Amino acid sequence: MKTFLRLLSYLLPFSGLIVVAIFLGSVMIASNVLLLALAAYVISAAALQPLLLTLTLPIYMVRFMGVSRAVSRYAERLVSHDITFRLLAQLRTKVYARLEPLVPANLLGYRSGDILTRLVADVDELQNFYLRSVSPFVVAIVLGGLTYALFALFSPLLGWIALSFYLVAGVGIPLLTGLLSRGLGRRQISVRADLNALVVDSIQGIQDLLAFGGASAQLGKLTGLDQQLSQVQKRMANITGLQQALNVLLMNLGLWTILLVAIPLIGAQSISGVYLAFLALVILASFEALQPIAQAFQTLGHSLAAGERIFALTDEAPLVLERADPLVLPGKLASEGPLLEFEQVHFAYEAGGSEVLKGISFAVHGGQRIAIVGPSGSGKSTLVNLAVRFWDVSWGTLRLYGEDIRNYPLQEARAASSVMSQDTYIFNNTVCNNILLARPDASEQELEQAVIQAGLAAVVSQLPEGLDTWIGEQGLRLSGGERQRLALARALLKDAPLLLLDEPTANLDPLTERAFLDTLDELMHGRTAIMITHRLVAMEHFDEILVVEQGEIRQRGVHTQLAREDGLYRRMLEQQNDLLLLV
Repeated sequence: MKTFLRLLSYLLPFSGLIVVAIFLGSVMIASNVLLLALAAYVISAAALQPLLLTLTLPIYMVRFMGVSRAVSRYAERLVSHDITFRLLAQLRTKVYARLEPLVPANLLGYRSGDILTRLVADVDELQNFYLRSVSPFVVAIVLGGLTYALFALFSPLLGWIALSFYLVAGVGIPLLTGLLSRGLGRRQISVRADLNALVVDSIQGIQDLLAFGGASAQLGKLTGLDQQLSQVQKRMANITGLQQALNVLLMNLGLWTILLVAIPLIGAQSISGVYLAFLALVILASFEALQPIAQAFQTLGHSLAAGERIFALTDEAPLVLERADPLVLPGKLASEGPLLEFEQVHFAYEAGGSEVLKGISFAVHGGQRIAIVGPSGSGKSTLVNLAVRFWDVSWGTLRLYGEDIRNYPLQEARAASSVMSQDTYIFNNTVCNNILLARPDASEQELEQAVIQAGLAAVVSQLPEGLDTWIGEQGLRLSGGERQRLALARALLKDAPLLLLDEPTANLDPLTERAFLDTLDELMHGRTAIMITHRLVAMEHFDEILVVEQGEIRQRGVHTQLAREDGLYRRMLEQQNDLLLLV
């Protein structure tokens, strides 16, 4: 019920249009009822050969109802679909807006395909909430009252008979079908979400599935979920068929009951015989308003299940919160203090979980270059995630410009850093638009400068359409080194005070790595930069090196100093040199 009321609240901004749509829907069905009934009356009355003048008004009313039915039907579809599409656009925007603050801290437990399903398929499912759930109920209630009133004009008994059949068809059958389909809507939404998530995983990992012979097993999983979905849909179709059959049965029973009661009344001259066909067609045509009701109970289950899945995601409290009265981020350092400072920082990804960082303390001053090295899984990348507030520290203090980073607005705190990682996402777009992601308002001159600085100019010159060349999903038309240079150009265009490099050469061969590091070395002169790496290449260019192991800083110093000490850095260096000798 809570989900139903919450979904209804989204219709409040469109209440005026909804009233218009319901009015037009009622006019459409009422026009159809009167068109058939009046046509029957005209034919019956004409058989008695009255003066043509007495049939003029009914004939014109038949014509009017014919036009009114078509116009009101078109207008109702136009207004109701306009409401629905506006509602979906509003919902999708709100869901995405609520999703942004949850990234990435709250979404570790979700599969990308599941999030896609909630944002697209589940939101689309809610179009049925108004079109096939809310509106048909209201229209049916209006038509039920009009049908009773029309029959009651001839006989109160006929009115109650018509209303009784109307209630059984409009309430009894929907309750029965709703009971039979109970849980099926939720089941269908759940299976469909699992199927969509598996399809996304299969497409994204198709190369590995083929390489390791896992395609058949994956196909089996897809087939199994597809069969489950088909079984649910088959059962829904069977229930829909039963509902339609019962509707037709009640409609015909209602017709025969009305005739059996009306004929004696006509014999007693309580009702004129010319109205018999009129009454018969009124009861038949009025059932048009009831046909969507039973289906509405089924689609309502789908809509409520989809709404619950959407709200379960959007109602999550963000793990990274913004202050109600944040400070303004200064444009530059007001003193000689550090730009970024970690003070006894502890961090765990889950409350009560093992700590990834344990008492990390270091400072980065303006113009300083820091390298953070260590084995994989030592917590190096977590430092970058904290610096851009993808997560907040569990204990301790992280300062930016001398203030706790949590005191600044999220957007401004993240604007202080340009991040380049080993898995920077390259969009299926042009080279130009991928770089402009960092600063869409950048001038053409600034864009070209970033391309040249990143060493991407030679690559761009060889592309068919230069910067306007589409490079495919994840930049598949570019090599690994070219993708990294594109990511570097994006980071340089942003021109933030702090440059964060997270394993920027992890996927590069030694020659490409060296050329890339030479480019970085030139660019980092005068810049404040932190580079995370487990490859000890060009370490002599850094002002300080932090050696991290198991979430703690085990060593710190410059390259020559650490290379002489008996510690982790020296062991990593020796192991790397041994590997190079083997190659």
